[in-house]
Order: sequence, then C-alpha cells, then structure tokens
Amino acid sequence: MRQRNAPFGRTLCAMVTPFTSAGALDVDGAARLATRLVAGGCDGLVLNGTTGESPTTTDAEKRELIAAVRSAVGAGVPLVAGVGTADTRHTVELTLAAEKAGADAALVVTPYYSRPQQAAVEAHFRQVADASGLPLMLYDIPGRTGTRIAPSTMIRLAAHPRIVAVKDCSYDFLGTQKVLAETELAYYAGCDEHILPLYAVGAAGCVSTIANAVPAEVAGILAAFDAGDTALAAELQSRVTPLIEAMMASDLPGTVTAKALLNAMNLPAGPVRPPLLAADAETTAELLAHYDAVVRAAEPSTGSGGDVVSMPSVERGAVGPEVGDEAPLE
Repeated sequence: MRQRNAPFGRTLCAMVTPFTSAGALDVDGAARLATRLVAGGCDGLVLNGTTGESPTTTDAEKRELIAAVRSAVGAGVPLVAGVGTADTRHTVELTLAAEKAGADAALVVTPYYSRPQQAAVEAHFRQVADASGLPLMLYDIPGRTGTRIAPSTMIRLAAHPRIVAVKDCSYDFLGTQKVLAETELAYYAGCDEHILPLYAVGAAGCVSTIANAVPAEVAGILAAFDAGDTALAAELQSRVTPLIEAMMASDLPGTVTAKALLNAMNLPAGPVRPPLLAADAETTAELLAHYDAVVRAAEPSTGSGGDVVSMPSVERGAVGPEVGDEAPLE
C-alpha cells in the first residue's frame, strides 16, 4: 500500500465546545478536555465544527477557543478550525481569524440552505482557499447542507494547492473511491461507522465524534490496521459500534449525546445551547452503559497489531436531571 497522505494526523476528534453552567464559553474546560484527548491518542483536534456548536458560538468565542486550545496542547498538535457558513464573505473572515488565532487548517462546509449549483460550490471553496495561507479540509455532508460536493467538483478542486483534505460524510463510497483514485486529497471519515471501511480503501484517518469519550479505542482501530492486523482492526471497530449507534444514530445530534456522556464522566462539557436540548436521564444512562462496555472490553490484548490501550477509569457524575434535560442553558 502506498504511503498515506495524512496532513493533520490520523485520529482527529471533532471536539465539543465546553460551556459553563450558565452557558458561557468554558475556556479552562476546553483546555483540559483538549489535553486529555491528545494524551488519549488524538493526533489532532477539530474545533468550532458542528459538534462544537459552531452555529451558536460567536466569532469572538471561536477565536478565543482556538487560542486557548493552542496554548494548552502546544504547537505540535494540528488544530483544524471550522469556519464554514452559508455566506462566502463571512467564511473568509472566519478563516482569516482562525489563522491569526493559531489554527493549522480550516474546515469548510458546503454552503447550506441556499443549495448553490456545483459551479457556485466550487467558486465558494476557491475563494476561501485563496483568502489565507491555511490549507483547507472540505466538509462534504449533504444530509445537513442539502448540497453534495460532486466527485467531479472535488477532483477539480484538488488541483488547488491549499485544498488538501476532505471530511467525508457523503455516504457515497463509490464517489469517494473515485476521488481517492484520481487525486491526492487526504480523506478523513467523518462518520464513525466508516472509520475502518474508509481507511481500508485509502483514507488518511478520521474526524471522530465518539473520540470525545474513547480516543484510545478510535486510535487503536487505525493502529491495528496499519500494523497489518486487519482482524483486530475489525474487532475494535465492532467493539465501538454500539456506542456509535447510541451517540450518532439516534434522533439526537452527536453534540447532545457527546456532551451528555462527557458530563456523566465528570469531564468538561456543560450544557448545549438552544435550539438544542440536553439528553434526558434515560439516554444518558444508556450512553454510559455503552461506554462502560467499551472500557470493559478494552483490556490490554496483544495481536500482530500490538497492544490495545485500555481507557483509564473515570469518576462518574450523577446521571440525572442535572446532566440531562434540566441542564441550564444560555
């Protein structure tokens, strides 16, 4: 297999944005969470993405978050900043601000709601790429935006020197493989159930939501595959599948479930901001049960892929209204 092009590392976490109980940005909590994720196996972090509640954080909060996490993790950890909006001019402004705050790259989603034609999608990405010195990771998630980045558009965009990567939530394996075959774009699985399948056909790694809670297990999937132990990689992907389903396949956004689980683990997260509502106690208990099952299964075991690092135990918070549907909101 040819050397993978992974400009931002393999295991990236789509990090939640911690808030205080009053709903303000929790800068100290963000620094602690980021440090834990890196120590747990994340090569890089994606900040101010949808999981980070970018639609409801201010431009100033976005800048402050990037600067705080950069200070906490140091210069060697790639930080990819979400800058995507439905407005090209605003997206350019956020890209320039992210660059100044210390980001290493920008995550740019397809403009949403207005459903631009492919020529307009391409022009949008080119304008953002031309505006700063940051490399771009394009975010293809038509289920949220209403507009796909067509494979032909992606192939044309790959010729731009600063368009280097893709976060893929297209659910189109055929189209993805076509772009992988014809470009040098570094593909990152943006759907946790696709971490191993996409990696097996040449992706660079993943941008994971469940890594907020189980970074070592997510990193272990890719490490096992790299070591040639495909059976272990498959076992590890299967091991986290129930947690993926509980966090990502329900009618709740991943932001809500990730924060519910982190709060139950006494880790920095805090409430979600409206219009999102916090998970209820039953959902939180189910998430915690799936997390416990992953941790119990992750006893150190050796295959040709090497040791699987088990997650450290955590002191759990109360699973009840205070971390469920009664959590204070801004």
